[in-house]
Amino acid sequence: MAGAVNGHNPIPVVDLSPFQSGISEKSKEAAQSFTNACHRLGFVYITGHGVPEELLDEAFAWSKKLYELDHEEKMKAPHPTAPMPHRGYSPPGLEKIAEYADNHPGDAAVEKKDRPVKKVGEFKESYEIGSESNPNQPNIWLPEDVLPGFRDFMTNFYWELNKPARLILQAVCQGLDLTKAEADNLLRIHSGHNNQLRLLHYPPVAADLLENQVTARMPAHRDWSAFTMLFQDDCGGLELEDPQEPGRFLMAAPIPGTLVLNIGDMLQRLSNDTFQSANHRVQLPPFEDRFAGEKRITRARYSIPYFVAPDDTAVVESFPSRVDEAHPAKYEPVAFQDYGALVAKHLYDQAPATTAVH
Repeated sequence: MAGAVNGHNPIPVVDLSPFQSGISEKSKEAAQSFTNACHRLGFVYITGHGVPEELLDEAFAWSKKLYELDHEEKMKAPHPTAPMPHRGYSPPGLEKIAEYADNHPGDAAVEKKDRPVKKVGEFKESYEIGSESNPNQPNIWLPEDVLPGFRDFMTNFYWELNKPARLILQAVCQGLDLTKAEADNLLRIHSGHNNQLRLLHYPPVAADLLENQVTARMPAHRDWSAFTMLFQDDCGGLELEDPQEPGRFLMAAPIPGTLVLNIGDMLQRLSNDTFQSANHRVQLPPFEDRFAGEKRITRARYSIPYFVAPDDTAVVESFPSRVDEAHPAKYEPVAFQDYGALVAKHLYDQAPATTAVH
């Protein structure tokens, strides 16, 4: 889907700093603003997330050091050709996003297994990191002498990002007015051990290759986690499909000091469609100063997404408080590992034995 692009940015900005000091009238207002954005768009900018700018600068510096390594060095921590485990380094073209005929992977990934699928190769490279205490997804690290200090920093950074993730889960609980039992369960099944930290690098590429769909930076897709927190550089190119006008994409231009949050399939299911799983993509940078030369070579783009996911064995079903006679349950309960396995098999050439975490 090429899709028209609207340069105006209607994506709201929500300050979650009130949650740093517990529940209050201000946190209730923030939770309501957050919920409204997630209902309407499934996309929101977050300020007051608590991640220090200096720590993010250091993380991006490590990412650049990683991608400056020779290919042979990066391949000392290779991602398997199958999705399991979803860890280590993936060179350009290894991962392919599945674009479904109806462009809605959500519940269809589980309930419509024989749908037409188009796989689009991506001109990006990535490195996947998880909890060191997740036996189903062991990390694949570079040897220490290849990039000294990288493992220690990223292991700590992974858990630093789980702190704002917990704040966001609290905003979900308050914004949806969950019962205490529902809120406790939501926090319990998101222990943090099944999250995923990803370092992304989009190398420079001629603009016409993207415009003619010879290759892609990141085709349109939805995430199948609960939600994703994205930190991006100032290159630009992230776009959100407008749920009210399919085929029309809205630019999610970088805003300093914010993270971009998009809702994934699991929160759409848990909320019984109160929240929208956001269809999004990465295209050409929207600004002409991001290109160079007659061939309009794009500038490199770096981003750091952090996928917040339920634990593997967690059964995801709509909150009872979101279901009534006027709003019947739209989804059957599903174990996250089963849902993930069906989606992940389209990412790589070989199907997984068990699930992989997005």
